Amino acid sequence: MKPAIPIEITPRAVLLGILLSVILAGANAYLGLFAGLTVSASIPAAVISMGILSAFKNSNIKENNIVQTAASAGESLAAGVIFTIPALVLMGHWERFDYLETARIAAIGGIIGVLFTVPLRRALIIESDLTFPEGIATAEVLRTGERARDGNARGESGIGLLAGSAVTAAVMKLAQQAFQLWDSSIIGAISFGRDRKALFGSGIDLSPALLAVGYIIGRNIASLIFIGGALSWLIAIPLYSWGQSLQGADFAAAKTLWSEKIRYLGVGAMVVGGLWSIVGLIEPLKRGIQSSMNAFSRRNSGKADPSEMDIPFPWVIAGILLSILPVFFVYHDTLHDGGIALLLSVVMLVFGFLFSAVAGYMAGLVGSSNNPISGVTIATILFASLLLLAVMGAGSTAGAAGAILIGAVVCCAASIAGDNMQDLKTGRLVGATPWKQQVMQIVGTVAAAMTLGVTLQVLHSAYTIGSDTLPAPQATLMRSVAEGVFHGGLPWNFVGAGCIIGALIIMADLWLKRRKSSFRAPVLAVAVGLYLPISLSTAIFLGGLIAHTAAKGKPLADGKGNRGVLLASGLITGEALMGILVAVPIFITADKDWWPALGSVPWAGPVLFLGVLGWLYFAARRSNTEL
Repeated sequence: MKPAIPIEITPRAVLLGILLSVILAGANAYLGLFAGLTVSASIPAAVISMGILSAFKNSNIKENNIVQTAASAGESLAAGVIFTIPALVLMGHWERFDYLETARIAAIGGIIGVLFTVPLRRALIIESDLTFPEGIATAEVLRTGERARDGNARGESGIGLLAGSAVTAAVMKLAQQAFQLWDSSIIGAISFGRDRKALFGSGIDLSPALLAVGYIIGRNIASLIFIGGALSWLIAIPLYSWGQSLQGADFAAAKTLWSEKIRYLGVGAMVVGGLWSIVGLIEPLKRGIQSSMNAFSRRNSGKADPSEMDIPFPWVIAGILLSILPVFFVYHDTLHDGGIALLLSVVMLVFGFLFSAVAGYMAGLVGSSNNPISGVTIATILFASLLLLAVMGAGSTAGAAGAILIGAVVCCAASIAGDNMQDLKTGRLVGATPWKQQVMQIVGTVAAAMTLGVTLQVLHSAYTIGSDTLPAPQATLMRSVAEGVFHGGLPWNFVGAGCIIGALIIMADLWLKRRKSSFRAPVLAVAVGLYLPISLSTAIFLGGLIAHTAAKGKPLADGKGNRGVLLASGLITGEALMGILVAVPIFITADKDWWPALGSVPWAGPVLFLGVLGWLYFAARRSNTEL
């Protein structure tokens, strides 16, 4: 008698996937607005799913994989939304977050992202040598859970580790953010020479989540982010400030220079990096489309393996074409011109497909957490702004908002595309059915889209998006690019210098590739560091160093029983969720001082931060043993 085939999509899996998608979307929305980065939620979603579904005797690894597929869609969509939509509020186009419009943009962009990756699955996952490091790690976590369900105590310990780290980070966030027991960062700056001719600023954020981000992305990418930060804060700011009369305290003056001038180096580097990524994907794109057509032909002839079936290709084409209609109305509502709205809808589809391919390819190279979605979004917004400038003229009040709306749909599509490819890699390793994962990706996307508008308004009411508490670095940058094109004031000299920096980094990376160096220099990672505050880059870099020194020379990306990955995932999830919970009573009461300040214990923050650092290091040292 043949063993029963495990059922993948079940009512409980659908409900749990939707719930986790909503929760993790909110958590990563906060993290992205705070730190400018989001991290893949696949691992925490898989662990939570295994913990809950273990109560059912007939649960299985494929069912847990379906849950994490839907759940991780929420995190990815959150990135697409928070990198762009807040710019509409920051520029005054919206007075508050429009719930229905946010849901429509997010859902359309996310669904398009899923559909765009269908013809790429075979080329990027089966026929290429891309590793998809986080996809492999998630598969190993699922296998660990399966062993725990079968009575393996080490597998059970992984769930406890993630829960313990989440509680630790949440308590630290509550003490710092709500009760204000210590400052969120240690920062400072010094100036040299008469009349403060040269200014240097630096610091570190005392955030366990940022340590965890650096740990997950690893030393290579974390180092490049820090190098970008060093270029901005330790080289560009001193050079630009030389001989100028600076106003305010040292660090405040350095931050002003960075905000108004220096971070635009990152814009130029992002544009160059995004275009370079597209050039490298031309051949994989051709192979992917051909492979998808061949697979559809085999399916019709009855020769296809069911485990290799995607959503049927004609359905994909129909879905993409139908998406033009709601996108058209989104743009028409803002620009009030049918011809321009139709032109922008076509532009969105072209850029959406190209950058979804870039996102899928980059997820295979460096993982979903490292995927530089903001880079391709900036390139999209800059191109759309220049196009609308030519059509509508300088000074247009709606042009900048229209460019942001194009970028928003493309950013949501690219974010979901990278996550989808990573989840499909996990599914291939655990024997899942591709079309079922693609359907659940759409389910998770729609669920998150329905709630992100509320999440953004809660956070805005509590913290004010764009403030020091919730700086929203990407959205602020998108707004500056769009408005700079239409109204002037965009520092093109810094954008141009950033393009040169980007080109030099590409040349350095090609040189490293020829030498077959294990250390590579993807330009988009450096560009991210160019426009992040130095305190965030430093904390991320420290996490990357922990990953490298604790691994004893073995790569983190293999994901084999990695206790450090589970602990880091817990730190990120706990801190981000507590950020949301702290905001809720402030939103309900409209009182920013709802949480009482209990006094100052300045030494507690650094001490606890060092404690978490040591915990992460020693947990990572044990990562070579099976959980």
